[in-house]
Amino acid sequence: MKNKKLGILLLLVCLFSLTGCTTYVKDKDKKVVKNEVTGQNLTKNILCKPTDQDIIKLYNDNKVKIEKLPECDKMGIVSKNYDGLWVTIFVQPLAWLIVQIGKLVKNYGLAIILATLLIRLAVFPFTKKSALQSENLKKAKPELDKLEKKYAGKNDQQAMMAKSQEMMMIYKKYEISPLSGCLFAFIQIPLFFAFLEAINRIPVLFEGNFLGFQLGTSPAVALMNGKWLYSILIILVIGTTFYSFKLNSGASMGEEQEKQMKMMRNILMITMIFASFSISSGIAIYWITSSAFTIFQNLLVKRKRGVKHA
Repeated sequence: MKNKKLGILLLLVCLFSLTGCTTYVKDKDKKVVKNEVTGQNLTKNILCKPTDQDIIKLYNDNKVKIEKLPECDKMGIVSKNYDGLWVTIFVQPLAWLIVQIGKLVKNYGLAIILATLLIRLAVFPFTKKSALQSENLKKAKPELDKLEKKYAGKNDQQAMMAKSQEMMMIYKKYEISPLSGCLFAFIQIPLFFAFLEAINRIPVLFEGNFLGFQLGTSPAVALMNGKWLYSILIILVIGTTFYSFKLNSGASMGEEQEKQMKMMRNILMITMIFASFSISSGIAIYWITSSAFTIFQNLLVKRKRGVKHA
């Protein structure tokens, strides 16, 4: 488990150190420039030109050169200027995909939903395996708990070897592969951050609307202006996050790990509650779609697993 976490951490460090993340425009006083209409921080390293004249003026006033950037609908799948491995492999292609779908369906909010679903379907074989492992772990949990109690306080080499052998027998019985989730994690984590980066760095997304939501506006700013419709986004972000976590609860290999996972889920849940107010509507739509897909996937796996063992 430690090696798995270390590997994921090293991957992320490598990716982000090569190019960095979203950066924001700052004024002469070193304060982040905000779009007064939407409350959104103005992204500096955008991938294409904005079309809103007020936004263009903000960039020009703060001496950010955007003249050489392509128009969003003419943006390539790969940038003409090499921007590093992170942008080249993940961010730019995802941004291009969202823009192309937006051109096709004539709405960038819908484009975010469709792009999210396409990517989640592409990695479904890996996410399905991860969900199956969670279900198998739940079934094996009583036997794993008994094993922990059996060897509680026994730290000698012979006892540890015997415990390891019995644990491997339980894993084999329930078709559990401890490393099966590694590949999915290596794919899913970069994709998650790439989606956030891509959405943050396409100006045309934040100039659009979807079902009454202005894509660049955060729920907090909207609510302060009396637009209560945006509270729906907060409810959906929190609700889908909570339910997706709930479906994955109890899928740990031991009591200690279960406590750690529970603490991690609680921290993530609290983080998302606060984040649901400040993220843009575009990112909220992505999060809701991705979480809803996870819920559907896990329910599907549970149903099939239940039928199989009926």
